[in-house]
Amino acid sequence: QVQVVESGGGLVQPGGSLRLSCAASGSILSINSMGWYRQAPGKERESVANISSVGSTKYADSVKGRFILSRDNAKTVYLHMSSLKPEDTAVYYCNAIALAIGARNYLAVWGQGTLVTVSS
Repeated sequence: QVQVVESGGGLVQPGGSLRLSCAASGSILSINSMGWYRQAPGKERESVANISSVGSTKYADSVKGRFILSRDNAKTVYLHMSSLKPEDTAVYYCNAIALAIGARNYLAVWGQGTLVTVSS
């Protein structure tokens, strides 16, 4: 079984910064990629940023130049958010595409989400 846990959300003023953390744990054989998604009230969940097993990163156009996704090791990633805007307010979810020990296929594992509110 594989689990993903996020932390680091909170209230921040426009223009401020925040760092989200995500750690995958459990019976993990391999992780193909990890990433962050977000869902604002009344909107669909959207991809924010992801990093592959070889370290390649991709960002949504809306966060390029403001957010940086980094990796501490194969199972821990961080989302460094700066120049935050009110429209960044959302629940942020971490996702890992992981192969559990004994499993045949990679599965998408989601965290419980962490709320980021950008407001003055």
